[in-house]
Amino acid sequence: MYFYAARQPILDRNKELYAYELLFRDSLDNVFPDIDGDEATSKMIEGSQFSFSLEDFLGDKPGFINFTLDTLQKKYPRMLPKEQIVVEVLETIQPGKRLLAECQDLKNKGYVLALDDYEHQSVWRHFYPFIDIIKIDVLSTNIDTIHQIKQAIADFPHIKLLAEKVETNQQFETAMELGFDYFQGFFFSKPEMMQTKSLSPAQMTLAELLYETSKSEMDLTTITAVFQRDISLSYKLLRYSNSAIFKRRTEIATIKQALVVLGQAELKRFLSLLFTAQISSDKPAELMRLSMTRAKFAEGLAELHGSDSSKAYLTGMMSLMDALLDEPIESVMQKLPLAKDIKEALVEGSGVLADYLKLMQWYEHADWQQASALIEQLRLPANRVPDAYHEAINWANEQMKVMGDS
Repeated sequence: MYFYAARQPILDRNKELYAYELLFRDSLDNVFPDIDGDEATSKMIEGSQFSFSLEDFLGDKPGFINFTLDTLQKKYPRMLPKEQIVVEVLETIQPGKRLLAECQDLKNKGYVLALDDYEHQSVWRHFYPFIDIIKIDVLSTNIDTIHQIKQAIADFPHIKLLAEKVETNQQFETAMELGFDYFQGFFFSKPEMMQTKSLSPAQMTLAELLYETSKSEMDLTTITAVFQRDISLSYKLLRYSNSAIFKRRTEIATIKQALVVLGQAELKRFLSLLFTAQISSDKPAELMRLSMTRAKFAEGLAELHGSDSSKAYLTGMMSLMDALLDEPIESVMQKLPLAKDIKEALVEGSGVLADYLKLMQWYEHADWQQASALIEQLRLPANRVPDAYHEAINWANEQMKVMGDS
């Protein structure tokens, strides 16, 4: 049995990662919108006990997990550590005595509780002492109603507001002005400002190397020459290739030797991480994590598809450059010496590399119906795609740890 998940980042007012919302399923065949909520939550709990650890998807952040009234009454939240989860009460549950009793019990046991897709009713006031977070769909809730909600919870300062479905920077700014504490949506993967940012010489050198390593056959002489003219980059390469993780028997002493020993795949990863780290130095860490997840997932999809995994990896890594540089992707691509089919995928949305990007986005949005259709269209092995996504998340988490330690 396969278990997989999508995770949607939740950011704080500083655009730093606060938590994830987890959406677990067991296959692409039974995750359409009419799936039974009790069954979905039960399988997610089962999977977390036997198939994966929450740390695989969450790292050190809490995870928002949906619970129905039935799963609350069956005490399913207690099967998960209170430090790792936020118990999200689904919007389909009507406020009543049974729900109130479960909320009070979970609060007494130290769990954090959130109301999902909150629709304001006076009866919810009885729940406020036990609720920590109220999630509001800012697309369907008007500003007058938001002010009413804020007035209603004024006597409960512990309650934080979370804005859901924030899709643009303008919506984010409006939610900030309205006093929301947390934000969920994909606004951070789009440019915040329409401005131009030039790439530094070091970044252009890395971009040149990324282009060279994306070719089917590396030109070792050209790549060696690029490294040799950048002292800092050469030092990082030698340090990386001599690190304990590779368990070399002999030390590496030259640039060419380091390149040969690392090989194209490992060199590609090394360069793309350096490039993204430099570009994203003043950006939310989640942007870099998402870039790396996309890169690894795209590589896995290409391997399953029998296409060029090096180009797929680089396409995934470059797919958030508009957000990292705060300018349109068209402008970014004009500056970078990337292969034509990579640029076509990112700018025009055409080609098989663009299909991989679409599949990644369906996963990120937990749109399993669209994902399933595209997997079938690409003739990918449906039972192996979830594993590729899971592996990509784990790999990105590990890379973030390594970079945090460096």
